[in-house]
Amino acid sequence: MRKVLLLIVIVIIGFIAYQYYDNQQKDRDMLIESTGLIEKQIKNVGKLVVTEGNFAQVFSYKDSKKYYIDVLSARKKALIIVNADVTIAYDLSKLKTEVDPKTKTVTITFIPEEEISINPNIQYYDVTQDYLNQFDAEDYNSIQKRIQKSLREKIEKSPLKANAKNRLVSELQKIYILTNTMGWKLEYNGNTIESSDAMESIKL
Repeated sequence: MRKVLLLIVIVIIGFIAYQYYDNQQKDRDMLIESTGLIEKQIKNVGKLVVTEGNFAQVFSYKDSKKYYIDVLSARKKALIIVNADVTIAYDLSKLKTEVDPKTKTVTITFIPEEEISINPNIQYYDVTQDYLNQFDAEDYNSIQKRIQKSLREKIEKSPLKANAKNRLVSELQKIYILTNTMGWKLEYNGNTIESSDAMESIKL
């Protein structure tokens, strides 16, 4: 009788051990599967987020040189009309993350800065130049630099950068939704992102 009872206990213990091992194996397989899925989805988020705009501006350029003890002067001037296409982009293929399966945590470690591209179409009108003071390569380079500087100042004051950041946050929210759905947590800059709205407060 004792042998029968001992055999029954051994069978029960063996069954419980098997169930425990099987559950552990399933949990491990699910963790590996979810980790792989998260890593894959984060890579899919890595695309270019772009905001486009157009700026128009009018410049006037004047220059005067004097010769023979200021008796003779040579002038040149031009009216310059600029139409510039501007794009602001975040290349999210450069986004860096760390995935920790043990704590089920995804940490954003690096968000790339915006890339501003300015493509001006420059048209010259009412060009006047004296023989002794004509437009040369140095003048055109100076005008180009002036235009680039002026356009960048306008971009800083425009809503373009804010719109680009909003697009960026929209992409990052996809990572939060994914991690939250799968029972993981998302961290950035030492803070845990508790909600989708919390992504709005990310300082870039």
